[in-house]
Amino acid sequence: MILPIVRTGLIALRRDRGALALSFILPIAFFTIFAVIFGGRRDTTPKVSVLVVDEDHSSASQRLIQGLEREGSLSVKKRPASKQGAEQPDYTAATAEGAVKDGTAPVALIIPHGFGENPISFGAPNQNRPTIQLLKDSSDMVAPQVIAGLLQKVAMTSMPDIMAEQGSKYMDKYAGGFTPEQKKKIDAGLEELRKRTSAERGGQEAAPADSNRGMPIPVTTRDVVGENKNDPMVSFYAAAIGVMFLLFTASGAGGSLLDEAESGTLDRVLSSHVTMGTLLGGKLCYCVLLAFSQLVLMFTWAWLVFKVDFMSHIPGFVVMGLSTAFAVAAFGMLLASICSTRAQLGPLSTLVILIMSSVGGSMFPRFLMPEAMQKAGLLTINAWAIDGFTKVFWRDEPVSHLWPQVLVLLGVGVVLFAIARRLARRWEYS
Repeated sequence: MILPIVRTGLIALRRDRGALALSFILPIAFFTIFAVIFGGRRDTTPKVSVLVVDEDHSSASQRLIQGLEREGSLSVKKRPASKQGAEQPDYTAATAEGAVKDGTAPVALIIPHGFGENPISFGAPNQNRPTIQLLKDSSDMVAPQVIAGLLQKVAMTSMPDIMAEQGSKYMDKYAGGFTPEQKKKIDAGLEELRKRTSAERGGQEAAPADSNRGMPIPVTTRDVVGENKNDPMVSFYAAAIGVMFLLFTASGAGGSLLDEAESGTLDRVLSSHVTMGTLLGGKLCYCVLLAFSQLVLMFTWAWLVFKVDFMSHIPGFVVMGLSTAFAVAAFGMLLASICSTRAQLGPLSTLVILIMSSVGGSMFPRFLMPEAMQKAGLLTINAWAIDGFTKVFWRDEPVSHLWPQVLVLLGVGVVLFAIARRLARRWEYS
């Protein structure tokens, strides 16, 4: 009896060609997305954006910045992007800190006055020595560590003559001194190294320093975003996971249309005074209410258990929550209007939602993705919703700053609902 049951299931699947195709497309598409993100290819490695402020304007600071610019994994910005063809002034310490707070870049480096007088030093830290400041947004846990490590590497590769000069001074101080002949040879070698460095500007890389010894360039790290928050990533994941499950909820709620069509209930409803537009509008309002209620529960739980600062952000949460709920509800209506059966809706909704969630940042932060994937994520509801909730709960921005995310989510909702209404006309004339 087992073989006839298997045969019956295969025949049913073959008859529903949409469900058959999606059953095999889903795993391949989902694998492809994650292979691109995590495949480890060099051309997909995301660049880390870093703002650089040069308050010293010395030869040493210029060489350090040039060394950072040569690093393929960094995107060094010394001034904001041009607006309407007008070139913007260089970043200052204040404007760079403001840019990090606004999310323009996760890290800013401030090279202070006096850096060029003693750019590299070994031994015990000197309290009076100018120190490079590293301003960071702690929501990005990777970028500050990458910048701090590359900064030390660049110091050694872009200023080898200064490294050698400082090394010889410490050797002379702590090893009992050099003879006049030795000092003469060292000075000649340093002069040759300076000439080579001026000509090549870091063509040869020095060996990495021992991580257990003092760093040649002292760096002071300071959080400018999220320094006083408890469990800073909890609010991010509450939004990221919440939006993904809202999409599944809206898909399931929208699927009630297919159930009513298959059972004949839809024909009886449309034969009354209820129009298809009214029916879809009612189901849309129900999905919005259900989705928003789920968001309220998610963030209330995060507030009670994980101490997320929820109460002081209620206005922003309401605005973003309703906008997100409207967009995902319209998305659910569209999926239900596209499909003919529940068997098609299940694989299709799973395929689309998982792809949107993986690219849009619900499963993996977008700032750690390749640049092309980050741009592709802007085509998803997830990315805009997460960006809006991040502004509210992480950056403490006012409601007025949410207009880009709200405008996109509402616009997407209107367009998707209009398409769903157009596709649903087939039920009116069936």
